[in-house]
This record gives sequence, C-alpha cells and structure tokens, in this order.
Amino acid sequence: MTRWSGTWGLPMPDVEPEIDVLIPSFLRSAELAVTLAGLAAQDGVDFRVIVSDQTEDEPAYAQPAVQAMVRVLRAQGTQVLLERHLPRRGLAEHRSFLLGLSAAPFVLFLDNDVWLEPGTLGRLCSALRSAGCGFIGSAVQGLSYLDDVRPSERVQLEFWEGGEVLPERIRADAEDFARWKLHNAANLAHAARDLQLDPGSWLLYKVAWVGGCVLFDREALVNCGGFGFWEDLPEAHAGEDVAAQWRVMERYGGAGILPSGAVHLESPTTVTDRDTDAASVVHGQTEQ
Repeated sequence: MTRWSGTWGLPMPDVEPEIDVLIPSFLRSAELAVTLAGLAAQDGVDFRVIVSDQTEDEPAYAQPAVQAMVRVLRAQGTQVLLERHLPRRGLAEHRSFLLGLSAAPFVLFLDNDVWLEPGTLGRLCSALRSAGCGFIGSAVQGLSYLDDVRPSERVQLEFWEGGEVLPERIRADAEDFARWKLHNAANLAHAARDLQLDPGSWLLYKVAWVGGCVLFDREALVNCGGFGFWEDLPEAHAGEDVAAQWRVMERYGGAGILPSGAVHLESPTTVTDRDTDAASVVHGQTEQ
C-alpha cells in the first residue's frame, strides 16, 4: 500500500505509527473536513489516518475542503490513506474492512462528524497504555446542550479507582446498561466542569458503551473477533460498535475518559434504518 507525504506523489518512508485512525465515511464532506482539521491539531503521538468512503457518486474526500485538510496532514508528516469501499454491505462490514487495513498497536474508530480538541489523541493513548484494558472511549458531546444541565442523568457516573479497568459483562437487561444516559446531550462536559480537573489530567469511568470515538488495543479487538460478525447481520443495521465493545469489555475491560475532548457536529444521521440492533443479534445468538 502506497503512503504519501505532503508533496503530492512523493512516497514517504514506511514509519509505523502508534495509532491508526480509522474513519468510515458516507456523504458528509463538510463534516469530514472538520474531523480531519481536528486531527491536524493533535500532537504528542504518531498516527496514521485511513479514510474509507462509501458515497456512491463522488467520494466525500474529493471535495476541496477535505482535500485541503488531507494536504495539511500530509505536510505535517502524517500518512493519509484514502480508500473507496463499495458496494455498501452495512456498518459492521465497513468497520471490518477498515480494521483489516490497520497495522498499528492502537486503532481509533472515529466517526466522520466528530471534532477532537487538541490533546485528545495523546490523552486517549496515555490512558490506554496506563490502564492496559481493551479500549478507552471519548464520548461525543453536543455543545448545543451546554445550557441543558441534566444532573439526574449523571447519577450513574462511577470512576475506576486506582487506574485499574476490569472486565465487565454488559447487556441491555443489566442494571449497568443505564450508564448510556451519561453520554446524552453535554452531560460529560458538565461533569468535567464540576470536577475542575487540572490541565492534562484525566479520569476513567465505567460505561455501557461509547459511540463516535473509541481507541482500541488492536490485538484485543482482533482477539475478540473484531467486526467479523457482519456476515450474520442484514445490510441495514445499527449498534455494531456496541456489539464489538461488549465482547472486548467482557474479556479485557473498557472505559470512558474525562474530559472527553470529542465534539459531535450534530449533523443529521446517515443511519436511517435502525430496525436491526446488531448487539441484540450478536449477543443473543452467542450468549445464553
């Protein structure tokens, strides 16, 4: 696979990054440009960016704003791979394809409508190295909700003490499933404000799952089957990230991080058919 530098057409030497940032993309060229701009502001950790687009006509990364951010990243020395993956065979299959392109010890699945504040990638990487678990996630925050304070939805916030993240079994009928409310609106932004964390510090907390921005230990994810369950799903489904995370959590543990540093762009979803919940299908078939 060819890697390119900031000068178009000039191959870069093979440098293995610590993180592969995997971005599944469909439509949303403006949002993808913002996502890449957030990555261009990250430092302190070597990473590669792999974008896989499934827009049927012109790929989202062909748009000028996206191309500009690709050039910025490459000029900074970051490897950027632009892939097209058609036909569309569902969200889980697309994630499985991206995982198959990765080689770094850590992989960040980043949605194409998420902006990361500077320092987020390094913070996630440090936390995952320190905790030694299967994944650490930065739950996306909707900043249009900054004035919508919901203390009742933060009662489930429970931190991992001593930095140790232990395996957990989460299912939709379990009491801990209620943790999903932590990630509503701007709940984590309010929690981080109330905690008044020192600059550069972070805390890990217990989750039901994390959407939009999740850093996996690649070996742990692969050992748990990755997204290979896509063949058991219809093309139209949602919740494939939950299905994979529950497998990893049960064997290696997983956590969320405060502060999050991930901002949801709050664009309309491109996943309109959610009749099939992948987590229910996968774990209903394999777990008793």
